[in-house]
Amino acid sequence: MAYIYLLVAIVAEVTATFCLTLSNGFTRLVPSCVTVAGYAVAFYSLSLALRTIPTGMAYAIWSGIGTVLIALVCRVVLGQKLDLAAIAGMTLIICGVLVMNLLSGAGRHG
Repeated sequence: MAYIYLLVAIVAEVTATFCLTLSNGFTRLVPSCVTVAGYAVAFYSLSLALRTIPTGMAYAIWSGIGTVLIALVCRVVLGQKLDLAAIAGMTLIICGVLVMNLLSGAGRHG
């Protein structure tokens, strides 16, 4: 269940960050409200995930996957460009998250 909370936190954070762009400096009501609500859901869900998943591991997954997803969303929806270096960096982020989860003992408590 902790990873479900973490997934909710990631999706909420990506949604909030995307709407932050659309809020135009909090001058547009709907995107501003989605931003605030999204971050509230993200942090609450992250706090629930931290009951089980160690903080370092949860934050690495949350921030890493969130970074890649928001870059991809902005690429698809807003047409922002991703050059080869950005794609390579995102690939390294995903590889790092996988290595931490699959090969490292850092994901265990104690």
